[in-house]
Amino acid sequence: MAIVADRLSTYLSAYREAHHCYVAYSGGLDSHVLLHSVTALLGAQNVTAIHVNHQLSDYAASWQQHCEKQCEQIGVALQSFDVSVEIGGKSPEQAAREARYRVFESVLEVNDLLLMAHHADDQVETVLYRLLRGSGVKGLAGMPVKRPLGKGELLRPLLSLTRRDLEAYASQNALSSITDESNFSIDFDRNFLRHKVIPAIATRWPNYTQRVAHSAELCRESSTLLENVARGDFERLQTRRERCGWSIAMPELLDSTPQRRAEIVRYWTGLMGLSVPGHRVIETIERELLCARQDAMPLVVWGDTQLRRYRERLYLMAKNSLPESVEIKAQQWNLKEPLNLAAGKLTAATVVGQGLRVTENMVIDICYRRGGERCKPAGRSGSNTLKKLLQNVALEPWLRDFVPLIYIDGNLAAVADLWICEGYHAAPSEQGWLLQWQFDHS
Repeated sequence: MAIVADRLSTYLSAYREAHHCYVAYSGGLDSHVLLHSVTALLGAQNVTAIHVNHQLSDYAASWQQHCEKQCEQIGVALQSFDVSVEIGGKSPEQAAREARYRVFESVLEVNDLLLMAHHADDQVETVLYRLLRGSGVKGLAGMPVKRPLGKGELLRPLLSLTRRDLEAYASQNALSSITDESNFSIDFDRNFLRHKVIPAIATRWPNYTQRVAHSAELCRESSTLLENVARGDFERLQTRRERCGWSIAMPELLDSTPQRRAEIVRYWTGLMGLSVPGHRVIETIERELLCARQDAMPLVVWGDTQLRRYRERLYLMAKNSLPESVEIKAQQWNLKEPLNLAAGKLTAATVVGQGLRVTENMVIDICYRRGGERCKPAGRSGSNTLKKLLQNVALEPWLRDFVPLIYIDGNLAAVADLWICEGYHAAPSEQGWLLQWQFDHS
């Protein structure tokens, strides 16, 4: 059908610039129309189908076999992946989607393009579903035609076409497809919208797909404007990469209105590749974190993300940045290789005239605080408790239990990369080891 070919041709430059084109292929009508039409346009050698077997249906194996057969007939290579869908507290749809996208991200390399068969009716479902969940303008913008995905990009070339357009193409080309029986269960929200709500809308507003698409585009424009404002606000907040995560200045943030603070937090989390908070989480952040008393150290956690406040800074970290506790058991270290810790890692590099002095046959152990440790940092007049030293240096409280303590022959010689204790600092002409306690940042 000419309308499908015309729509695909709109993105011809994107296909040609891509290193390779992949098609997300479930074996259903939509993805089969996309695979068939894009193969006709680009040639089978330039296309690879990706099938994800979620193993949630009794028919999953037969669906995979169907996909293999269809790809063989078209002459397209097929990559099939079996995944385990972990439901947890999510809906089966969401859990399956996340598992599927993890596969896609693992396959795509730089400049690769993944094509997906979402169409205008899917967009209507998405916008209505997000509307009923209380989404803001970013959610109501619906699915974008193109966006980054892993190392490559995702493209939805059929997004302006209707399901009826794809059905006409499938009929004209005698395409064989499968149907997921779960698509008819109105126990799922999207299916309820598809089978009960949208047909009623269509009888009243026949051009509903164009109306919704127009509203989604307006929301996308508003979302872009809000993001640009948030970016400008964010750049004035003295952003800083921390030992673990990132931070921004609280006084400048609190000078903004609650609405702009919300957009700043959304922009910041998205920029760092973490979960963007919804409106309920934003309300919690505003009430329990931003408006907390100055000496409080509140914590808000959602998805894979945590937000903390300490003194005059707001800290953003991945949820799994720190373990719940550390083992007291010591780890031996030879300094020559990085040492992975319960939280972060230790590295050491040789220098002259500074750093930790270590001579041959010294035994180096890495331990953690047990309470009562004292250190006299080299060059200072007296010793103090480790607790007091960490407070004075303003190390974030949530890091203090994870600070690696370097013992040499049973004596405390250094505290991470914060201090070297008296008697263990390399002399001016002596070789020393420069320590660094660091965390990986995504």
